[in-house]
Amino acid sequence: MEAVRTETGGSADVVERVAGVGGELVLRRVGADFEIVSNGVFLMDTRNGESERLLVRAALEGLDGPARLLIGGLGVGFSLAEAVAHPAVAHVTVVEREPAVIAWHRGVLRPFSEGALEDGRVEVVCADLVDWITGPGGTFDALCLDIDNGPDWTVTPGNARLYGGGGLEALERRMSGRGRLAFWSAGAAPAFERVLRDRFGGVRAVPVPVPRGEPDVIYLAHR
Repeated sequence: MEAVRTETGGSADVVERVAGVGGELVLRRVGADFEIVSNGVFLMDTRNGESERLLVRAALEGLDGPARLLIGGLGVGFSLAEAVAHPAVAHVTVVEREPAVIAWHRGVLRPFSEGALEDGRVEVVCADLVDWITGPGGTFDALCLDIDNGPDWTVTPGNARLYGGGGLEALERRMSGRGRLAFWSAGAAPAFERVLRDRFGGVRAVPVPVPRGEPDVIYLAHR
């Protein structure tokens, strides 16, 4: 198994290296945890997951009755695991563009999504979210977007479209009458927050402390 050095100077074993839709995608193991790296840039790991879980909890807060949920980006599965555990969730659509990520959740990453891909309420769509939301389809009561590293740091340039006017317009069309939007960001994004406030009636930024570096931030918006 190939070994590499991590950002902290430790050693990681490469579990799989694939040519993904957005470039090279690497799954590597560091002790008991896993990391996903895209084009040489760290994306996410399985060490914590609190902000990814909060993304879902905050979007569903106060919603009465059965809720339809959209998760943009499967990642290491924390958001999906949180969604299927929530009593209000009737259906979850997960849109993930990388086939390898979906396959990893049927294998080594299955414990982190807690086997949620096998839940009858879960539909997994292998597609680019930015393209998918502009196509035909229904609306959702909560839309949880965890694409790339957030609005200010996209590893794949095309992902920036999600956080601009066209992407937000497409997302708004996918919101039900009580719909909520929730965006995950690897740090504060003041310019993006201003764009949200210009467009939506209610916007809130929720910082989530992390063990190292600046807090993650969840941006919430509704009409």
